[in-house]
Amino acid sequence: MNLLITGASGLYGSKLAEKATANYAVYSGYCQDPPAFGNPIQFDISDRSRIGEVFKKVNPAVVVHAAALTDVDKCETNKKLAWQINVEGTRNIVKETKANHAFLVYISTDYVFNGEAGNYKENDQPDPINYYGFTKLKAEKLVKDTVDDYCIARASVIYGSTPAAGKVNYALWVLDKLRRNEQIKIITDQWNSPTLNTNLVDMTLEVIERRLTGTFHLSGATRISRYDFAALIAQTFDLNEKLIKPSASAEFSWSAKRPTDSSLNTAKAQQTLKNKPLQISQALEKMKQEVFKYKQ
Repeated sequence: MNLLITGASGLYGSKLAEKATANYAVYSGYCQDPPAFGNPIQFDISDRSRIGEVFKKVNPAVVVHAAALTDVDKCETNKKLAWQINVEGTRNIVKETKANHAFLVYISTDYVFNGEAGNYKENDQPDPINYYGFTKLKAEKLVKDTVDDYCIARASVIYGSTPAAGKVNYALWVLDKLRRNEQIKIITDQWNSPTLNTNLVDMTLEVIERRLTGTFHLSGATRISRYDFAALIAQTFDLNEKLIKPSASAEFSWSAKRPTDSSLNTAKAQQTLKNKPLQISQALEKMKQEVFKYKQ
């Protein structure tokens, strides 16, 4: 069975390509950074005619659409680019997915919510407060309005044991700073549901295998502040927690607003899936094992 992944050189897409090759013919779509796993196929998702060529060549039975402009501040300062990639790019993917009668998994975000309540369920009303969240919500609607068989998978602060597409994720950044004995300022007043990429991939593969449809919150199972997450990383890897200095979000100047509490309720996934959302302590232990495995 042919599986097409967009954004296959990213943190999530690369791990999905790596694990999916055991059971699928994986086509790893990328724009700039060549992917490490799967059959590489280069395209820009905003190029309508090129997307048509790709689908004709690959003929996917399953499409996982993970490619997006995820830089929240860049989305705010370059709205045209954010719309072109996150909305028009998704429009191109969903049209071809429908024409191909393929099953679509769309990777979305906790930032579709305004962050006033937290612990959001799948059927809670989205209300994004930044342009990134707005474009991702628009893309979700395109998926729902166009594709017959789809799963919208919302995640939050995806992290993992290796860098991807030239970028270091939050957990690795904290690790690197603490290993260098450098102080870091981490905000105490933002909460979310950090998601280990390996856990998200395992859940995605089960969704594909069982053809689960609708919207699922496939994030980590723990609501935690950025500060407490960093502290837990330090504890898990036996590093100096005192290097982490508590800060308020007001001390940072960002172009885009951040939701205060965009944590996701994972009860639906917990009840439905065999591969369940992991608690943060379990996920960090798993990440620790992966970090030391890749070092060997």
